[in-house]
Amino acid sequence: MPTPASRSASEHVPRVTPKKALGQHFLVDPNILSVIDRLADLEAGDVVLEVGPGLGVLTRHLAERVSLVHAVEVDRSLEPHLTAALAGAPPTVRLHWGDALRSDLAGLDPPATKLVANLPYSIATPLIVETLVGLPLLRRWCVMVQREVADRLFAEPSTKAYGAVSVIVRLTARRTGFHPVSRHVFRPPPRVDSALVAFERLDPPPRLAEIRRLVDAGFAHRRKTLANALALAGIAEREHVVAALADIGRPPAVRAEALDPAELVALEDALRR
Repeated sequence: MPTPASRSASEHVPRVTPKKALGQHFLVDPNILSVIDRLADLEAGDVVLEVGPGLGVLTRHLAERVSLVHAVEVDRSLEPHLTAALAGAPPTVRLHWGDALRSDLAGLDPPATKLVANLPYSIATPLIVETLVGLPLLRRWCVMVQREVADRLFAEPSTKAYGAVSVIVRLTARRTGFHPVSRHVFRPPPRVDSALVAFERLDPPPRLAEIRRLVDAGFAHRRKTLANALALAGIAEREHVVAALADIGRPPAVRAEALDPAELVALEDALRR
């Protein structure tokens, strides 16, 4: 249940009707902010990217602690609420209006070094992958996501949660923190559980784009063997994939979900030989 403090804080949040199509569940309870501080390891010199600032509860908190916040919001109707939330805050927030998945995040100046956000449900997974791959100067992430998404990010092979996103995330990042989050910190409360996940960048393997293409193809048809899935996607002829699997010590009928990230990198190497 919400604490008296969280209920009191929520009373001061404007009444805004969330847009279901945008996956909006506004963060309204400031009690979670201290957890975000810890997991994000916020420092005064940080340049933070926040996607989906919503009503500005986290945005203002960040503005008071870091050198600059790039806040990207697609819903222009929230402008008066964000403006009100930031009234009197340090002038360290730049609002960018648009779809984060279609925006030139790599062109932000100065470039972001951390992503700290309550991510809209509808874009959480692709945004995490795109920022890992496309924003090499980002070094740390602290994101609020659905618990199901959080479980996928660092899932182990041969589990239901393990998939293409697990492979890419584990090849490019190391998890540094995890914190389950009550549904009552949001308005409206979602029907699913959420979690904060923190991770930091690792040096990616060479040919990450090619590995990502192979991984996406391999998991696109989970019930098919990896050889058949890659052949169907035009990655390589089935016989070539079978030979490459043999090179890494795997049988021809293996499925993508059985291979760990390092094995999938080795498979891509073997296919090139």
